[in-house]
Amino acid sequence: MAVYKILIVDDEEMMTELLSDHLQDCGYETLAAGNAREALALLQRQPDLILLDINMPDMDGLELCRNIRSHITCPILFLTARITEQDKVNGLQYGGDDYITKPFSLNELSARIAAHLRRDERSRHRPFVLTAEGLLVDLTQRSVSCQGREIPFSRREFDILEFLMTNANQVFDKERIYEGVWGYDAEGDSNVVKEHVRKIRSKLREMTGKDYIETVWGVGYKWSR
Repeated sequence: MAVYKILIVDDEEMMTELLSDHLQDCGYETLAAGNAREALALLQRQPDLILLDINMPDMDGLELCRNIRSHITCPILFLTARITEQDKVNGLQYGGDDYITKPFSLNELSARIAAHLRRDERSRHRPFVLTAEGLLVDLTQRSVSCQGREIPFSRREFDILEFLMTNANQVFDKERIYEGVWGYDAEGDSNVVKEHVRKIRSKLREMTGKDYIETVWGVGYKWSR
């Protein structure tokens, strides 16, 4: 059985040593970085999960997460002393999967890591066909149908549909959707996402009479199961 690799990113050396020792005792392989530059270099080791402190010099954890999220799919868990609701919202909007407030129990941290790794393992073996209340989405054929009737979508519309469906119940702002679909280095305006989402909704509603994409006001969009 392969050993999971966990990348720990924190500018406090005592914290990285404590977490590294504990996680190694739990059977994980650990990688440690004291800043964003070191973390970027270690991404080539393909970690299975990243523990990321927010308060770091130069580039903080939120910005680092935002920069790498389009290029990696593994879970990212924020470690931070920040506790406001807006901080948590920011962390999730930037692509984080969980938010653990310092100080925390090592046992709780281990349990959360194990849960995210199990969830990520399941997602890697996801089916090539997705369904949602009458919809049948074939990821291989890139087709969408309802009761045998195909619903036509442009390439970008299908990409956004797939992005939201495969991350159901997660909220993404239009910038994150743009990066996830067009790519982080794409040169364009993320406002086009709003128009694409409008067209997707219109086509789905016309065929099914249902709204699958929910607007979370002031935050973004999510595919509601």
